[in-house]
Amino acid sequence: MTAVGTGPTVTPAHGEEQIANLLAAMSFERKVAQLIQPQINSFTAEDMRRYRFGSYLNGGNGGPYGDEFAPASEWLKLADEMWDASTAPLPKGEPAIPTMWGTDAVHGHTNVKRATIFPHNIALGATRDPDLVRRIGAATATEIEVTGIDWNFSPTVAVARDDRWGRTYESYSEQPGLVAELGAALVEGLQGQRDAQDYLGKGRVIATAKHFFGDGGTDQGVDQGDVNGDLEELKAIHVAPYPATISAGVETIMASFNSINGTKMHGRKDLLTGVLREELGFEGLVVGDWNAHGQIKGCTTSNCPQALLAGLDIYMVPDDWKALHASLVAQVKNGSIPMARIDEAVARVLRVKQNAGMLDPNAAKPSARPNAGDYDLLGSAEHRAIAREAVAKSQVILKNDGVLPIKDGASILVAGKAADSIAQAAGGWTLTWQGGNELTNDYFPGATSIWAGLSQAAEEAGGSATLSEDGSFSAKPDIAIVVFGEQPYAEFVGDQKTMVFPDEEGLGLLKKFDAEGVPTVALFLSGRPLWMNREINAADAFVASWLPGSEGAGIADVLYGKNNASGRLSFSWPADCGGAPVNGEGALFAVGYGRSLTDKSPLAKLDENCGYLSESKSAMWYDLGRLTPGISATAGETQLANLRGEAGGIAARGFDYQRQEDAREITFGPNAKLTLSQAGAGTGDYLVLYNLEDQPAGTVTLTLGETAIDITPQLRLSAGKGWREMVITENCAPGLGESFSISSDAPMQMKIARIKRQSMPEGAQCSF
Repeated sequence: MTAVGTGPTVTPAHGEEQIANLLAAMSFERKVAQLIQPQINSFTAEDMRRYRFGSYLNGGNGGPYGDEFAPASEWLKLADEMWDASTAPLPKGEPAIPTMWGTDAVHGHTNVKRATIFPHNIALGATRDPDLVRRIGAATATEIEVTGIDWNFSPTVAVARDDRWGRTYESYSEQPGLVAELGAALVEGLQGQRDAQDYLGKGRVIATAKHFFGDGGTDQGVDQGDVNGDLEELKAIHVAPYPATISAGVETIMASFNSINGTKMHGRKDLLTGVLREELGFEGLVVGDWNAHGQIKGCTTSNCPQALLAGLDIYMVPDDWKALHASLVAQVKNGSIPMARIDEAVARVLRVKQNAGMLDPNAAKPSARPNAGDYDLLGSAEHRAIAREAVAKSQVILKNDGVLPIKDGASILVAGKAADSIAQAAGGWTLTWQGGNELTNDYFPGATSIWAGLSQAAEEAGGSATLSEDGSFSAKPDIAIVVFGEQPYAEFVGDQKTMVFPDEEGLGLLKKFDAEGVPTVALFLSGRPLWMNREINAADAFVASWLPGSEGAGIADVLYGKNNASGRLSFSWPADCGGAPVNGEGALFAVGYGRSLTDKSPLAKLDENCGYLSESKSAMWYDLGRLTPGISATAGETQLANLRGEAGGIAARGFDYQRQEDAREITFGPNAKLTLSQAGAGTGDYLVLYNLEDQPAGTVTLTLGETAIDITPQLRLSAGKGWREMVITENCAPGLGESFSISSDAPMQMKIARIKRQSMPEGAQCSF
């Protein structure tokens, strides 16, 4: 048997002949299915057997059989089931085309427990080391192969130009040249060198350059927003990385969510075909992003011939795959989509599979391929060593008044909630789409937190280390290391209006130690540069640690002088807190800045004035798929982290309202109750954006504090009328209270996109 992953086995001429023969023998319904990519949460192996989809994916919150934390063996088991379903014999001798599985392994194979978690791209940009990035790609590909997956939606080659964008950390740099160099290196690491013997062979997977194009250039850094300007000037920045990845042999390119001058990229034939194919010469496969075709004017997620006609080859349609298949089949039959365009797109899908060895008559199923099922390769010592090296090389010292490197024998105190949190150090796209501190260190077997790395280094240096989250101590330490930073986020959830970092935990600790005469080192975990003037002033040394991932010991390697701090900024550091794009203009620290451990020159005190610091705190409880810190959701007695999961008769799953999983579909079992509550006194009326498709079958009760209200009549009137806002004031719920509960004595399904507290005008009535 020939294993997939042994590289191409046919000459180009014979390859094209094979593809032509397959196209001639396939039914057009199954050709259409090659162009549809559903997610594992919404279809089964039996659906695969019936439709024969060309590919499928796991979303950021998707896992085998509904378990996003499933062990690697379950991922491999599902890969085999889908392969077997796609290759089952078809009637009348029609060829059965193997399917392929795509995943977002954007900083390691981080959907899977035990995998090595590499630093995010912004950190790799600070290393400026393409060979290191190439080795990271190869290690990631090997770990992907362990689980039987074929295709990685990586690298991101966005050129982030406004750091308010929630995906800035997925960009290597604000400079197109550095993005091009490192993006091409990751492609070569994942796929192998284009003409090498191991190209798409053992330890290699299909790569994807994304998102074509302009994702990092949207106005005000709004994810999926508009990119405006002269087209040639935009191309000079945002298309610039793609020729390098194409030269490196990238097999697939993903189209972007954003618009260019007001028109969505997924519908731009002049760009997807004209620029990408005719101008840049890309001959591979163009895949869509999550339901992005549905954002084209005149389209829905289940009906959009415009995207295919523009140059898209595969629709990423996580849930509406059945309806989209039916509409595409109908459009081929009525002639609105030419059969030639279908054949062109299917040929591109087949060509990628051929290059990966999947069309070989003796190709092996996932579990019989090289590296498959070798679970010791997940988080192997070799891969973790590469990650540790990347962490060390990515640390950027912005200030050092002489406390670094830490002297042998020193007693150190490590403070801050993030110090012993691998989840916070890893950021988004880690086990779950958004990441999150609900993921304890138990979810990351084999990983090393920043605290654990520092503790080991202190012991090896003949000193001592104490972990004190709140900074308290009985014996005064020689140095305090304060670890703090952004909470994990992904995509639009991370968008923000300014460059202010609002969490003052780190600032408070730094000021506390300063008052106590303890020298401090600030380790700032973030997915972007932020205005940190207050914290930089308060610290004796300040290190941009980015999102280092699972190998926190790499930070200790720098602080204790094992690595001479070679990291240099790949993004301009802002001098102002307002949020205007910097890109070299008036930067506090310019691209390329970073201190070695021998540079101990003093840094002048920075201006701490910022008008945005006085803005009132948000009253939002739940929005964009996230609970605000301090808000908890419970079902029965069980807490639902980020309002997701199953407990107490409640099942809450991600739902796409306006963006990917920015809402929740909540299914109530009989007598089930969902409660949201706030830590501390809450103020304001309640506003809930919800959608109830069907009338409730039983009594639905809304409870606020001590007040219970039967809202069944109101919900019967609102059912089936789309998204509506529920407004709850003192008029129907005196006291309002600090908790908000919905219970139903019969099964019910409700979608919720937003919950917030806001003071309505005096006398405002409750409404549904």
